[in-house]
Amino acid sequence: MMGVLAYGLMGMIGIYIVLSLIFTYLVQQYPRNPVTDIPDWGDVFDTRIPAVDGGSLEVWRIEPDGPSRGTVVLAHGWGRNRDRMVGRARVFGKMGFTTILHSARDHGNSSPRRFMNAVKFCEDIEAVLGWVGSPVILYGHSAGAGGSILAASRNSHRIQLLFLEGCYAYTKEALINLYRWFNQSFGTFFGPAIIFWMDVFYRSDINQTSPALIAPDITMPVLVIHGEKDQRFPVAYAHTLKNSFRPGQAEIYIAPGAGHSDSSQTPGYLPAIDGFMDRHSCLFSQVHQKEADS
Repeated sequence: MMGVLAYGLMGMIGIYIVLSLIFTYLVQQYPRNPVTDIPDWGDVFDTRIPAVDGGSLEVWRIEPDGPSRGTVVLAHGWGRNRDRMVGRARVFGKMGFTTILHSARDHGNSSPRRFMNAVKFCEDIEAVLGWVGSPVILYGHSAGAGGSILAASRNSHRIQLLFLEGCYAYTKEALINLYRWFNQSFGTFFGPAIIFWMDVFYRSDINQTSPALIAPDITMPVLVIHGEKDQRFPVAYAHTLKNSFRPGQAEIYIAPGAGHSDSSQTPGYLPAIDGFMDRHSCLFSQVHQKEADS
């Protein structure tokens, strides 16, 4: 009898391990929910640039109708594509900025790349920064925000201002909450195992690239933007992240009633962007003037 129970228990453990491995693969592949939103302002240039692994990224470069005040690079979140950032880019385009939107690898029509994560998002942002070749304002949403803060820590000389929308503070905490948001039972039962296998697969502690741990190394001004009702990454994450930066370095805008992706549709979004840009306009105006004079 005891032998039967032992074999049964071993079988259940084996099934759990196999399922957790399968889910670890699936959560890094799905979902893919691209949207369609074509830029409707300025001069739009559609091109492709090399990615770090020999693939390529689809990129829009949108020049404003008049003289450009500088360049804003916008990075989308998990499962989306460059079109997802068009509404946000339009805000900066109307301010007179050149805006650059790319689809990360394995997203949109960029080249395939299995096992995308914040580090890979960062690599794609760095490919765009190298292609631009001059300092930029960097704006990331969700997973794109995680990649953006990592890119900013590695390329401080290239980033003038940093916008982090719908970001998280600690990677493992955020993933567990994300899986529970998807399904409470799934997140509770399989979440810890998925995190364990990610550590094994990447041969490192994935928490090492947590935005809250990177924040003290960031040198440029930061605006944290977060939806008050965000269920994927609760608003407490935004406050934790903001407080992880050096005193006085980061500002925060909590969008009333907004969820994970609609902070940009709230009435306070534009004033928050305008105010932050005005307070730090000297940083990008001086650089742009030097480029114009050269």
